Amino acid sequence: MNPFDPRQIRRAFGRAAKTYTRNAALQRKIEARLIERLEYFTGKPARVLDVGCGPGHGSALLRKRFRSAQVIALDLAQPMLQRVRPGWRRPLARVCADARTLPLPDASIDVLFSNLCIQWIADLPALFAEFRRVLRPGGYIAFSTFGPDTLHELRAAWAAADSAPHVSAFAHIGLVGDAMIAAGFRDPVLDVEHFTLRYTVAADLMRELKSIGATNADAQRARGLTGKAHFRRVLDAYEGFRQDGSLPATYEVICAHAFGPDAGQPRRVAGAEIATFSVDALRGSRR
Repeated sequence: MNPFDPRQIRRAFGRAAKTYTRNAALQRKIEARLIERLEYFTGKPARVLDVGCGPGHGSALLRKRFRSAQVIALDLAQPMLQRVRPGWRRPLARVCADARTLPLPDASIDVLFSNLCIQWIADLPALFAEFRRVLRPGGYIAFSTFGPDTLHELRAAWAAADSAPHVSAFAHIGLVGDAMIAAGFRDPVLDVEHFTLRYTVAADLMRELKSIGATNADAQRARGLTGKAHFRRVLDAYEGFRQDGSLPATYEVICAHAFGPDAGQPRRVAGAEIATFSVDALRGSRR
């Protein structure tokens, strides 16, 4: 995967904060399915983390489900967090931070939830190592992400016009699973499903993507403006996918859950395995 530009991601989602909720129908549908996966966690969490919370719809559902837990809504874009309604009886804690460097103590989270966020992070092994760090042994992680087949029609249409990357490339399910196993997560379960949304014209799809912040974040993307003739070639190329009077937009969605490893369980790093444990667990003489 090509690296993503975190500054572009922050800007795009910050600009989309006011329009995100009314255009995120697919995100809400996937969020509901991810919430159902919480049935596999039977504990009573003290602290729940929503990574990439956006305007906080999922965080509110987590607070409703885990009534006695502290729910932390975390997002990279400050304007998104400003849309979160913290409540007053059990207010949500709002944190603006990068998922790759969570400002949380080790083993401080019981449930880590993330809906359609981690596709914007190319270094999955490092990300899951950070998730493991903050998750308590036996804790639970549930997340969704987009796979490489996402928006393949739009990618092909742009490729017909030029060779620059215009649609972000996402990791396939094998890479996601390998990163989870390398981090030491127990009993990982992953599945993939395809969703197809339909549009009258391709420009409607592009406007919707912009309204939810899902713009091109590839670090190698072209920085200049797209001319009218160039853009027309893209629209004409997309017309080749028209079926039954509408244009399809495919989304490949990967959903997964797993449990936090036991204390001291090894994790893979650069071909080796590293185990951590307390000094108090050592037996024999100490000097």
